[in-house]
Amino acid sequence: MRRKQIVQPSDPAAVATVVMRLYVAGGAPNSVQAIANLEAICQQHLKGNYQLEIVDVFEQPLRALADGVIVTPSLTKLSPLPAAQVVGNLSDQSKVLLALGLQGKTP
Repeated sequence: MRRKQIVQPSDPAAVATVVMRLYVAGGAPNSVQAIANLEAICQQHLKGNYQLEIVDVFEQPLRALADGVIVTPSLTKLSPLPAAQVVGNLSDQSKVLLALGLQGKTP
């Protein structure tokens, strides 16, 4: 699996673009599920106001280690601050929304 970058255009009416990085392990089932779950969450709750970079740790192991990632799949919210991290296939939507600072907001 190649490193893939998905950049969605920002909604000018929104205040801040959520910038995230998802570390995956190739085509492993949990990694594939994490990508699908995150894309669904982004479409439903962020409505195009996000930037997502997907990093395959098989292709870039040193980058993952330099970023402190030792478990995949692993989602890191880089901005807006505070930064947050969620590990797993991202099936617990409330946990992901809380990490992204969207808990309690309507879709």
